[in-house]
Amino acid sequence: MPAAIIDGKLHAAALRQQLIEETARLKAVHGLVPGLATVLVGNDPASEVYVRNKNKTAEAIGFNSVHAHLAADASEAAVLAEVRRLNDDRSVHGILVQMPLPKQIRDEAVLDTLDPAKDVDALTPANAGLLLSGRAKLVSCTPKGMMILLKATLGDIAGMDALVIGRSLLFGKPAAQLLLAANATVTMAHSKSRDLPALCRRADILVAAIGKPEFVKGDWVKPGATVIDVGINRVPAGEGKTKLVGDVAYDEAKAVAGHITPVPGGVGAMTIICLMRNTLIAAAAQTGLDIPQV
Repeated sequence: MPAAIIDGKLHAAALRQQLIEETARLKAVHGLVPGLATVLVGNDPASEVYVRNKNKTAEAIGFNSVHAHLAADASEAAVLAEVRRLNDDRSVHGILVQMPLPKQIRDEAVLDTLDPAKDVDALTPANAGLLLSGRAKLVSCTPKGMMILLKATLGDIAGMDALVIGRSLLFGKPAAQLLLAANATVTMAHSKSRDLPALCRRADILVAAIGKPEFVKGDWVKPGATVIDVGINRVPAGEGKTKLVGDVAYDEAKAVAGHITPVPGGVGAMTIICLMRNTLIAAAAQTGLDIPQV
């Protein structure tokens, strides 16, 4: 029997509606309008699309949305000055600096300058440390989206064996911490791991975030496992066209797994809406209000 599909778009739409309602309540009761600022350096087409979608979503939910666009040859000092300006702007509660940045700008310099209270991507060292200690208010967006999908699909995951393939700051490391916090038994795999197929076959929850198209094969999947595919890879589709695929060989894995996320329409659908969730939480925290339960 083929795997049940985990519909990220459906869950994202439900969370979006909750955020719309909570944003309206905060405005009506407290006069608070969450503010999200995006910073884009250069003209990378994919980054421009991502930022535009984030701004449109913010406005649709009821946030104030502002955008700073710097030239591709902007100096690191200019970018850091813009981040500091937004840090000091009390109408801005969340700041997102779109990655990747041009080579003359160090990611770590930006993250060290960004106010952790406004770090809605949850990438600063301070927020990474709070996550490790179990005290984080702001959690990296894609891992948080994964956890929402897992809770809705499986309920309590305590005691389950979870494997995360990939150890990036953006996803792999925070995902492992969230799975640990939910009492799963977590293994992290990466390019140096030995016998990766054998590690995968032990996993009740298999999370692929390695950035290699269709890397995880169907015979690597434990029968009945839940497969979370975080990869987004554009590959040739013939006649000069391309298509999006994940890090998992979807058709093969679907025949074995119990549940699986599609690409597109799975975990990726949750990322922007979880960014909005973080912005709402940040706005409440910065104004001394109770953290919304969304």
